[in-house]
Amino acid sequence: MVGALERVYEVAPAFRAEPHDTSRHVSQYLSLDAELGFIRDHQDVMLVVREVVAGMVAEMSLVNAPGVEIPAVPESIPQIHFRDALVMLGVPEDEPDLAPEHERALGEWALAGYDSAWLFVTGYPMTKRPFYTHPQPSDPRWSHSFDLLCLGLEITTGGQRLHLYQEYMAAIAAREMNPEPFVGYLEAFRTGMPPHGGFAIGLERMIKQIVGAGNVREVMLFPRDMHRLAP
Repeated sequence: MVGALERVYEVAPAFRAEPHDTSRHVSQYLSLDAELGFIRDHQDVMLVVREVVAGMVAEMSLVNAPGVEIPAVPESIPQIHFRDALVMLGVPEDEPDLAPEHERALGEWALAGYDSAWLFVTGYPMTKRPFYTHPQPSDPRWSHSFDLLCLGLEITTGGQRLHLYQEYMAAIAAREMNPEPFVGYLEAFRTGMPPHGGFAIGLERMIKQIVGAGNVREVMLFPRDMHRLAP
């Protein structure tokens, strides 16, 4: 829909089809999604994410919640490239993702160095991101993607998407995927799509971090997980 509407927003339940039993995962959560057309790269998307989060935090600050300190959103959220984060953390350079303890360490680094509870981690490896993610032109091992951490926990994932039909076909072939299931999806790209990108905010995770809850289930009315699917 971005090709016609330029900006598309959605608030809807999202579902996880993978095993998990942690303090940060549930089977169903509320996702705040946005896709933005006519961007230069993922940095444009990050600017919008910053405005969205700042607006949400400003509204939350109007609520009198004893014992809850809403973390301020700086005018410019600090960022670090995934490659540099691995070096700083002393993690092997072939590590494809950040573990929870890595995110916590980065959160502490942002607080100590920038006085910011918020941190963008950019440039995740292409091997870890979906095939439709736009690679970093200067080094295609990395992607034009990002995560936003709040107090050391990832609450938002986003990035720039591919928009050229031939790039999609090349990405599908490189991963040895069957193109047939994507025929309908790719039709929009065959006829032309603008450079675009987007993000998704996990609402419950964000609330968990802001109120200091130990488990995401504590901020959900009817949490669904591996052991409970019905209210």
